[in-house]
Amino acid sequence: MNYTLASATILLILITDPVGNIPLFIKSLRNVSRERRTLVIMREVLIAFLLLLVFMFIGRDFLTLMNLSDVSLQIAGGVILFLIALKMIFPTAAYAEEEFVGEPLIVPLAIPALAGPSALATVMLLVSQAPERKMEWIAALSITMAVCAVVLVLAERIQRVLGERVVIAIERLMGLILVAVSVEMLLRGFKVIAHQI
Repeated sequence: MNYTLASATILLILITDPVGNIPLFIKSLRNVSRERRTLVIMREVLIAFLLLLVFMFIGRDFLTLMNLSDVSLQIAGGVILFLIALKMIFPTAAYAEEEFVGEPLIVPLAIPALAGPSALATVMLLVSQAPERKMEWIAALSITMAVCAVVLVLAERIQRVLGERVVIAIERLMGLILVAVSVEMLLRGFKVIAHQI
C-alpha cells in the first residue's frame, strides 16, 4: 500500500487507539496522585515512542536477519490488525478485574497499550515498503504520539464530557475502519503471492 504522511498518521492513530485506551489509563492511574498523572502519561508515551522509533530504524535489518519478505510482514501485519480491530469492536474485560497498585511503569500503558505488536509491525512495514521516506514515517509517528499524549492527558475530562458510551462507540467505529485497512493489507499481500506463482 502506498501510504502518504497523512494516511500513515491516521493508520498509526487508529492502531495506537488513544480514545480506546482512555478507560485503561484512567484505571491504571487511579492510585497515582493527580499531580503526577500528567508526568506518568508523558513518560509512558515517550517510552512507547522510543520503542517504535527503534523498530522503525532496525526493522529492515531485522527482516533481513530473520529472512522475512515484505509480503510476509504485510500479511502478518494484516492478520494482527484484523485481530486488534475485532477486539476494538467486541471488547473484552481484560483489565476490568485487574487492580493496579502504585505507579505503572512501561506495562501495561507504554506496552502493549500504545506500542503493541500491531504498532510495531506497522512501523516496520512502513519502512520496509519505502525506506527512502523514513523522515515522513518519523513525522507520522511523532504526530501520532503527540495526539496520544494530548488525548490521554485529557482522558478523564474526555470521558466526563462525552460519557463512557460515546467513548466506546468511537472505539468501535475506529475498529471498523481498522478492519477495512487490515483486509486491504491481506488482499494486497495475497495478490503479490498470486503473481509470483
